[in-house]
Amino acid sequence: MAVILVTGMSGTGKSTVLGQLEQRGHRVVDTDFGEWIEDVPRPDGTGTEPQWREDRIDALIADHERSGEPLFIAGTVWNQGGFYPRFDEIVLLSAPVAVMLDRIANRDTNPFGKTAEERERIMADTTEIEPLLRSSATIEIDTRKPLTEVVDQLAALAGPRH
Repeated sequence: MAVILVTGMSGTGKSTVLGQLEQRGHRVVDTDFGEWIEDVPRPDGTGTEPQWREDRIDALIADHERSGEPLFIAGTVWNQGGFYPRFDEIVLLSAPVAVMLDRIANRDTNPFGKTAEERERIMADTTEIEPLLRSSATIEIDTRKPLTEVVDQLAALAGPRH
């Protein structure tokens, strides 16, 4: 049983690789969609910050710990570190900023990153947050590689298929 976090900045391919893993029969949860995230006020009062709904993520992981099924969870939120001990692998997907911004400009599955303000935030987050993600990751995958190679590498982390 493996519970694997797939994290990274917007445009690195988290949703794309999860879709491919799901097509191969793996259980996947993209926390950007559904009721996994809530916006919580920032301590400095300057707005809100998305975070996982801890009770839901805890129940999801606990269910898979009991089942023995591998599970891939994707997301990048400020409170994910509290769950790191529960993950067998923490995978950082990465790509150069220019590649990420090009992917975001051309995707139609997620509206985030279409405005100039959001693109500036992605660039700032890549500078500020990606190094923190990198320091916690157990493996980093450069998503400029062919998609099949990226998905093969992730699938191998789940162990042999039964």
